[in-house]
Amino acid sequence: MAKQGQSDSGSETTGLETKALGGKGLEGLTTAANQAATSGPAGRKGLPPVHLWNPPFCGDLDMRIAPDGTWFYMGTPIGRPALVRLFSTILKREDGKHFLVTPVEKVGIRVDDAPFLAVEMQTQEDARGRLLRFRTNVDDWVDCEKGHGLRFEAAEDGGLTPYLHVRADLWAKVTRALYYDLVDMGEERMVDGQEMFGIESGGEFFAMADASQVRGAL
Repeated sequence: MAKQGQSDSGSETTGLETKALGGKGLEGLTTAANQAATSGPAGRKGLPPVHLWNPPFCGDLDMRIAPDGTWFYMGTPIGRPALVRLFSTILKREDGKHFLVTPVEKVGIRVDDAPFLAVEMQTQEDARGRLLRFRTNVDDWVDCEKGHGLRFEAAEDGGLTPYLHVRADLWAKVTRALYYDLVDMGEERMVDGQEMFGIESGGEFFAMADASQVRGAL
C-alpha cells in the first residue's frame, strides 16, 4: 500500500507495518493487530492505548462495517467473531473518520453507521439507583453513566435511534428491540425548563425527545 504524504525515506519499521496492514490480506491484518495489542501498556479494560497513538496515515483499506455490525474485507464478510473482536480493539475515530491504528501507522476504513451494536441490556441497582449495562456485538460491557451516555437521533421511519458512547468517540447503535425496552422504562422530567421524555441510568438522565411529542406518538 502506498503511503500518502510521505517520502520513500520512511523508516524500515514503518514500511514493514504497511505491508502487514495492506499487503497480506487478513493474515497480515491479524498479525498487525496482535502486535499492536501487545506493543504497550494495556489501556482501560485491557484495550490497546490507541488514544495515545498518532501514527502517519497510509491510505484507505477495503474494509467496511455495515449498519448491522457486520465487518467486510474486500467485499466478503469476516465470519470469525474473534477476528472482528481483535480488529475492534485497534479502532480509532478522528475528525468523523474511522481508522485501524498501530503504534506506527493507520489505515482508513468505512463505517456505514456506528462501528458497534448494543445487543444486550441488563438492569442493575447501585447507590445511584438504576444502572443499565449494555453488551456490544464484540462482547464489551459498557455501563450507561456519565461519560458513557445515550444519545438519540431521528430515524428514517420517524422514530428514534439510540446510540451508546462506548469509548473515545466510538459509538454503538442500540438495537430496535432494546430501544423499545428503553421506551418502556422511560419517564418525563423537566430539563432546562422543558418537559422531556428520557431514561435514567447511573445517576444521569438521558433525554430522548420532547415529552409532548412522545405522548403523541404512543
